[in-house]
Amino acid sequence: MSDFNLTQHRITVLLVDDQPIVGEAMRRVFESEQDIDFHFCSDPTEALRDANRIHPTVILQDLVMPQIDGLVLVRYFRANKTTRDVPLIVLSSKEEALTKAEAFSLGANDYMVKFPDKLEVLARVRYHSGGYINLLQRNEAYSALLENQRQLEARNRLIRKMFGRYLSDEIVDTILKTPDGMELGGEKRKITMLMSDLRGFSSISESLSAESVLDIINIYLEKMTEIILKYEGTIDEFIGDGILVIFGAPISRGNDAQRAVACAMEMQTAMEEVNVRMEQSGYPKVSMGIGINTGHVVVGNIGSHKRTKYGVVGKNVNLTSRIESYTVGGQIFISASTLEECGPVLRIDNQMQVMPKGVKEPITIYEVGGIDGDYTIHRSVREKTELPELPVPIPVSFIVLQGKHAGEEIHQGIIHRLVDDAAEIISVVLPEHLSNLKIRVFDGEQKEVADNLYAKVIECFENEPRVSFRVAFTSVPSEAETYFRKLLSRSGVQS
Repeated sequence: MSDFNLTQHRITVLLVDDQPIVGEAMRRVFESEQDIDFHFCSDPTEALRDANRIHPTVILQDLVMPQIDGLVLVRYFRANKTTRDVPLIVLSSKEEALTKAEAFSLGANDYMVKFPDKLEVLARVRYHSGGYINLLQRNEAYSALLENQRQLEARNRLIRKMFGRYLSDEIVDTILKTPDGMELGGEKRKITMLMSDLRGFSSISESLSAESVLDIINIYLEKMTEIILKYEGTIDEFIGDGILVIFGAPISRGNDAQRAVACAMEMQTAMEEVNVRMEQSGYPKVSMGIGINTGHVVVGNIGSHKRTKYGVVGKNVNLTSRIESYTVGGQIFISASTLEECGPVLRIDNQMQVMPKGVKEPITIYEVGGIDGDYTIHRSVREKTELPELPVPIPVSFIVLQGKHAGEEIHQGIIHRLVDDAAEIISVVLPEHLSNLKIRVFDGEQKEVADNLYAKVIECFENEPRVSFRVAFTSVPSEAETYFRKLLSRSGVQS
């Protein structure tokens, strides 16, 4: 298409004639017309070059010229890319039917006998130029449409590439079909949220290189992402080794809570496969806790016009995080609202009352062991492990963690019962149920064995004057694991 500038819609006339007198006559015809630019070419061999330079909207051309035959020049104009579609009016001193017919057959658009009346010349030039300008406008509009389509397809490919890793195909298609959906703003909606987190990963990462830490996270997230997309969840955010997933936005399906629980069940089942890969890569095993909650939140595009993310905000997001924090590795805790949404298809293995931060009244959370209905996924019932008593107790000290931070007071105790993933500790201090501990382990000579063993209090026993409590280990450093196995083996206790 010509690069002719149409912003002012001007008419550009090119006259090709070997007689200067004809050129002067035509100049006088057009000189008073404000919307017409007139150009005269007296050398027909230069006509194509001039046309390529000025981009005429109509060409007037003599048929009888000494340097070149007029009909041949018509052929040249029609073969030239710039002038191929430009309206062409031939001028002749005679009204000859045969000449007219031949000129039209070669591509001429009109025929006038010299010297035509001024009004006739202006009328024909305006008529043909108007049609040509409209053609150019249509062509430019079509080209612009094609370019917009190309840019849209490129944008869609980018969106699909970016979000296809985190959202189901159907959700990506919905985003692509609603461009205004990328605008800032949101809506209040009832959804189900799933939050997962690797237990004790922070302590594991302290002893590994940055590359190894990222490799562990990627092994874990790759498998979890695959399962989340299978259950049509929307990954709202990766928070280090944690994942926040929403079910019910941007698309609600009516079974959001059940899909969330089924997803969590399969995620926990898949941890066995994840740990096989961890061991193959020389990394320690990891375990995961999952919390699920259903409630009203604000969902939508959050941020600024420079940086935007699709996300959720509201107290129920925080509650989901609190519920997850009560889990130990392998557990799935759900809120009462999620239990109600799911109905009788869930197998509940345990329940407990907790008082999460920011909540005025205690709430009940439920440990899920299976789901039926549209999804049939069950895990073996977690039997309470009997802890064998050690012949010689292990001295320890511990600090109660407040969130991710350690408290200031150090407490003393001894481990008198132990298996590979749990222990019972005797102390004069009884931590709160479900509190997290950072434990230092010492040998019989009070030499430190490990200082970064992490555990969660899962049961408390009050036997005055001493108290004891049972913990589930959430992260066991290799030196502590080796020491425990050595003691258990020496004592003839099966771990």
